[in-house]
Amino acid sequence: MIRPAAFDYNPETAVTNKMQRPDGTHSGQAGALSEFDACVQALRAEGVTVCAVADTPQPPKPDAIFPNNWVSFHEDGTLVLYPMQAESRRRERRPDVIDTLVQQLGFKVTRTVDLTHYEASGRFLEGTGSLVLDRCNRVAYACTSPRTHPDVLDDWARQLGYEWVMFDAADRSGAPYYHTNVMMSVGARMAVLGTCAMSAEDRARVIEKLEVSGHDVVEIQYDEIEQFAGNMLELAVWDEALGDARLLVMSEAARRAIRPEVFARLSANTDYTLSVPLPTIERLGGGSVRCMLAEVFLPGRAHPT
Repeated sequence: MIRPAAFDYNPETAVTNKMQRPDGTHSGQAGALSEFDACVQALRAEGVTVCAVADTPQPPKPDAIFPNNWVSFHEDGTLVLYPMQAESRRRERRPDVIDTLVQQLGFKVTRTVDLTHYEASGRFLEGTGSLVLDRCNRVAYACTSPRTHPDVLDDWARQLGYEWVMFDAADRSGAPYYHTNVMMSVGARMAVLGTCAMSAEDRARVIEKLEVSGHDVVEIQYDEIEQFAGNMLELAVWDEALGDARLLVMSEAARRAIRPEVFARLSANTDYTLSVPLPTIERLGGGSVRCMLAEVFLPGRAHPT
């Protein structure tokens, strides 16, 4: 997780991220910093190991709080660097962040897959924002958007040994979702999917793929997606009573928006749930708790997906 130094509404990313909402203030840094620190504390209290690295104030990086878009870490030691659409976001790629993580968590980089050269040709793939990964079954789900190009997805999948499933998904106004992870999440036993945003053909195809791999598909609606109910993540934790356990993390806004019958199914498919307040980050940044978390998978460690 990256502790923000210059969080703010970014008009460059707002062109494709329709979930950003400017409020006329000069900066959201103070609110975002408070929300970030409280989120880290809440995660640690639930047994999640968090490596929090401070952002650098110069050059300003208004979206640095969302590191999962530029880097991903895999159980075999693979590290992937991703091509970002917004030039302002390319500044977020910092080798010292990776060095700190290696030192604190013991992640050993055995291979680096660098896809950033695609930026020169205007083709992008923004990490586990563009990709929702079923790591156990090695399937990558992605909705088409200006930030998710099929050529880069195909290259990524070939290099990491994944099958990929691409589909279209749009908000109420017909605009494509900028990232797949605002309308989809895959855990160990369940998958959250904004089926209302998909065509009948895509919906049936994706649901079938998820069900074949053993997932209980939990469908959410526009009212829930708009409050970031699709932007949740299941994490591995250690519990003295249960041993290896799963924690489903979401924002307070998402928790309030989720229908009771949906929350009941989510709760039945994981061990614990946690909701954290992120109003500033969600409003100005157009992303939520899942976007703030770049998962680190270590060899031999339990992981939910």
